Amino acid sequence: MTPLAVELGPKQLEVLHELVPTATIIALLVNPTNPTNAETLSRDLQTAARTLGLQLHVLHASTERDFDVVFASLPRLRAGALVIGSDPFFNSRSQQLVALASRHAMPTMYPFGEYVTAGRLISYGNSFADAHTGRILKGAKPADLPVEQSTKFELIINAQTARTLGLEVPPTLLARADEVIE
Repeated sequence: MTPLAVELGPKQLEVLHELVPTATIIALLVNPTNPTNAETLSRDLQTAARTLGLQLHVLHASTERDFDVVFASLPRLRAGALVIGSDPFFNSRSQQLVALASRHAMPTMYPFGEYVTAGRLISYGNSFADAHTGRILKGAKPADLPVEQSTKFELIINAQTARTLGLEVPPTLLARADEVIE
């Protein structure tokens, strides 16, 4: 299964802006050691930010120590929200990113719902359930399975986290959500 993680970046920015309309400066976290992913996401979100009338700061992290530097820089940049880029390194450090976003009270968009179920604000991305159908567990041979592209995307909102951050989730966003965690 091939996800459309990078391609979803502009939609993630748009949804985050809808949730936090007062944030005119947004930060994007990318991993520079994954240059194709980082460059594509940075370029696409810069274009989307201009269209939405937003300013976008691209921040880099490729080690766990970089995360503290990134989050410490957000107030200086006057960033009102953060988009975490889709990257295996970030996904493997999800608990650390969740803890930092919580400590810094930063409204953050994540690429996968697991971040939101762990207590953070919002995610828009590929459906893990759709991407991992369990066909191999049902006896299918991996070599016989076709390469497929994700077709199901999920918007998950943690309403409790939104309230903690002083955000009111717009009814239009709630209506589009696949899951709202109270």
